[in-house]
Amino acid sequence: MNVDNDDGVCRIAFDRPGALNALTKDTAVQLAETLDYVSVDSHDAVVITGEGDAFSAGGDMQALSQAPDSARESYESVTDTFGHVVEAMLECPVPIVAKVNGDAIGAGLAIVALADIAYAVEDATFSCAFVRVGLIPDTGGTFMLPRIIGLRAAKRLAFTGEFFSADRAADLELVNEAVPADELDERVDDTVATLRDRPTEIIGLMKQAIHENMARPWSEALDYENLLQVQARTSDAHEEGVSAFLEGREPEFET
Repeated sequence: MNVDNDDGVCRIAFDRPGALNALTKDTAVQLAETLDYVSVDSHDAVVITGEGDAFSAGGDMQALSQAPDSARESYESVTDTFGHVVEAMLECPVPIVAKVNGDAIGAGLAIVALADIAYAVEDATFSCAFVRVGLIPDTGGTFMLPRIIGLRAAKRLAFTGEFFSADRAADLELVNEAVPADELDERVDDTVATLRDRPTEIIGLMKQAIHENMARPWSEALDYENLLQVQARTSDAHEEGVSAFLEGREPEFET
């Protein structure tokens, strides 16, 4: 996995193009640890992509073919690797953009679902393929997919493991948009530029509120929302935003 932290953007690229960027446990650990390092003090955004022709073909089948551990060891292994990726992506305090340069299968699809914003090339293929190898969706698949694409659509994709196009992924809102391959870089760069103009700390609070409130009843969710809004209202970003509005100018947030 290649990581570049240039100019306040953490750019992560899966770097096993010969294996269609299949994800090993080591890759999962490195991805999670990289995201754990990201902070609003040093970063404005994260971009995740793959090298070569695929985003990620999912879990490495060669590794999965090895003799299974005991149930306890297997649980700890999944929790400490792909489970850690879920936690790191949901808790990352800056926006994560998935730059889906090719096929996203299994855990690759789940990582796209965990991203905050996603763009895919038009010829990318997607599949929640876990059922094809006798597994249930992991890397947050059972948690995020129903919330993004709806319960029935998530069940169909999980139960069948069917392959579907980037246009279908956009219709399901698994990705924000399917774009021509020669426009992907520009679309992601434009989005990152927009995010960098916004107050990163406030975006982090938004992510925190949205993710934490997904499992709360409405009364608790509103209370939590109000608590975070108090933090936002005492921020420098809020002061600058109000001043800019009253003065009829664009805000200049410290990012």
